[in-house]
Amino acid sequence: MWLLKQKPVWSIVIYTDDALWRKSITDQFYYGFSSAQQKQYFHFDVIKVNREKSSDLINKHSLLCKLLALKANDEGIAPESLVAAIYQAVAQMKDQLTADQLLLVNQWVDYYKKVPEPVLTKIKQEVNMELVETTISEHVYNQGKAEGLAEDKAEGKAEGLSEGLAKGLAKGLLEGQLVLLDNLHQLGILADAQRHAMATPLQQKLKDLMK
Repeated sequence: MWLLKQKPVWSIVIYTDDALWRKSITDQFYYGFSSAQQKQYFHFDVIKVNREKSSDLINKHSLLCKLLALKANDEGIAPESLVAAIYQAVAQMKDQLTADQLLLVNQWVDYYKKVPEPVLTKIKQEVNMELVETTISEHVYNQGKAEGLAEDKAEGKAEGLSEGLAKGLAKGLLEGQLVLLDNLHQLGILADAQRHAMATPLQQKLKDLMK
């Protein structure tokens, strides 16, 4: 990072696992040796999330800290108040977040929440967040629907509204799925072979649709 940007780097390692450490791990490791300085060490800050207080993290400005509050030590604070604080923050910055980011927030909260579904639904309704997509399939469908309607609206008027909308929805959905596969591949979630196996039939369907 220093060679690329010539800016100092703040090295942090964050552990989000549930294991309870009997002792702290070292914050340095031995990576090199020189005749002048002998052993050379790299130092970094270690953060063990379940050693942090949820009540502290939830009051931080960072959305990441608020999300990590669900994994931290929540002794003395109601689980529903954590979820409510997260969605209140998300609602305030909703226009600054992409659909992918909103999806990740929903999935994180859904996985680590300690509240029943009716309570989660009520919290979302209170901050007007109940209509945000909660699954990848729903996200892909809505993304494809929007893209398909926008691109093929004019063509649909010329060829017939029903036919144009149907084709636009199908095309947009396929393109949305391909974009999502590319994103998952770039994030390292899908390997090359997995992306190719999943993308090939979609590309063929898109090709057949455009004939």
